[in-house]
Amino acid sequence: MSVASTNHESRITNPGSIVVVGSFNVDHVWTVAALPRPGETLSGQYHTGPGGKGFNQATAAVRAGAATTFVCALGEDLGGQLARALATADGLDLREHSSQAPTGTAGIYVDHDGRNSIVIGPGANADLPVDFVRSQRDVIHGAHVLLAQLESPLASIEAAFAIARDAGVRTMLNPAPADARVPASLLALSDVITPNESEFCAQLERHVGERVDASIVATQDDDTLHAWCRRLLPHGTVVVTLGAAGCFVSHADGALHRDARTHYRVPGAKVQPQDTTGAGDAFNGALAASWALRPDAAFADHLHYANRYAALSTESAGAAASMPRDADVRKRFG
Repeated sequence: MSVASTNHESRITNPGSIVVVGSFNVDHVWTVAALPRPGETLSGQYHTGPGGKGFNQATAAVRAGAATTFVCALGEDLGGQLARALATADGLDLREHSSQAPTGTAGIYVDHDGRNSIVIGPGANADLPVDFVRSQRDVIHGAHVLLAQLESPLASIEAAFAIARDAGVRTMLNPAPADARVPASLLALSDVITPNESEFCAQLERHVGERVDASIVATQDDDTLHAWCRRLLPHGTVVVTLGAAGCFVSHADGALHRDARTHYRVPGAKVQPQDTTGAGDAFNGALAASWALRPDAAFADHLHYANRYAALSTESAGAAASMPRDADVRKRFG
């Protein structure tokens, strides 16, 4: 099968299995009354815990019920030990490259409304080699969905996507953070992309030349959003996450993933948010898990589940630690 093929009908996979390629960070979190302004010193409450977009998404996927493999780079330090212990506790299949760099870190500020600002120290995450990713070819070929973000080297993510596409494994790219320069070649290998408003606008400007203010995305009419999505990813599906408002989905005409419509919105679930850190990662991990576990269901069903999962994650503090179990989601929302 050629690298450009999008035919998934003939692949041989392990149903319900996911591979996540991405980052692990040790998060250092301060809860403050308001996010700090330049030059301002504030007092707040501190805690630390596991994070990194890749690990958050892998944790969400495995807790949502999918057999999940996490491909990453870790330092030989306490952060790396933490990642290994947590992976073992959750039954997460950890495939790590041992780096001489320290394990990644993040500094996170969260205000009383649950909003956050984050600074990342990549460390070992920037040291995930292409050759190591290629050494995971067998586990990628055996997956139902490959999920990645952009806190790891682009060349390594693209190598994973090329391996997946060669075997007909569905590819899902979360183009985060917003300042990541996503090459057109990686978009071409992506069946589904899942930007938030800021990430969507960043990629629209880079790849389409359309400058849009992120603050107005959620209020645009559906036809306008669909047109922008079709220009950004003509061959695939774009899911724009809209925070508490839910998400907007736009499919290519020939890739509806069992949906009846090319574009629509899925409303968010009603919760009492305490900390939105990791909510986007919760959505991505849960979406990939639901898609892998129930490949014959309509894509809209997977989006409803991912919205509920992500919403419930905001009622607990932390990133990876806040990811709920599938049973918790079903108990809460039915």
